[in-house]
Amino acid sequence: MSEEYVRSTQGVFQFELSGDDGGTWYIDLKTKGGSAGFGKPPVTADVVMSMSSADFVKMFTGKLKPTLAFMSGKLSVKGDTVLVAMSLEKMLPQFIFEH
Repeated sequence: MSEEYVRSTQGVFQFELSGDDGGTWYIDLKTKGGSAGFGKPPVTADVVMSMSSADFVKMFTGKLKPTLAFMSGKLSVKGDTVLVAMSLEKMLPQFIFEH
């Protein structure tokens, strides 16, 4: 993540994942330099998203669009939904992982 992207996004995303390899993960695009990792974020999350770990992998490998996940009930969002709508689909291509 570029410093400019962190500065322009200004959001902390927390993911609550169920199923195999579930748990709490975060992407911090608010704190200088940004960060991501396992566990709760170092600062309070602006958005908490809940989904299965399988759907999370699909989303972060480009196989499931966040909007479709939300509309089909696979993704539940608490907090700043505008931040999610504006940032998540723009952010994902920078995080696409091969799985």
